[in-house]
Amino acid sequence: MTQPKFKIKKGDLVQVIAGKDKGKRGHITKVILDESRAVVEGVNVVTRNQKPTSMNPGGPVKKNLPIHISNLALVDPSTGKPGRVGYKKQDDQKVRFFKKTGNVLS
Repeated sequence: MTQPKFKIKKGDLVQVIAGKDKGKRGHITKVILDESRAVVEGVNVVTRNQKPTSMNPGGPVKKNLPIHISNLALVDPSTGKPGRVGYKKQDDQKVRFFKKTGNVLS
């Protein structure tokens, strides 16, 4: 089976468009290709209890859990609104661009 291709990458600013954290924004810290999920800072935060170790005192710890990629939309930096993304060739290079404004993502 081939690896799925997503239009979001690590470091992109995204907005949650569905779920309990709808409307929240954050940068992607990790993309999990096999599960079609991404970890976004400040989104889907849960509290877990951790056992004490020699390095860690233990107690409640806040974690960012992965969220499905279909619930995320890239944010256009020029307009500040979420938008759809496509691919096009530019100077013999494949680049991502916003379909509504035509702005190219770096």
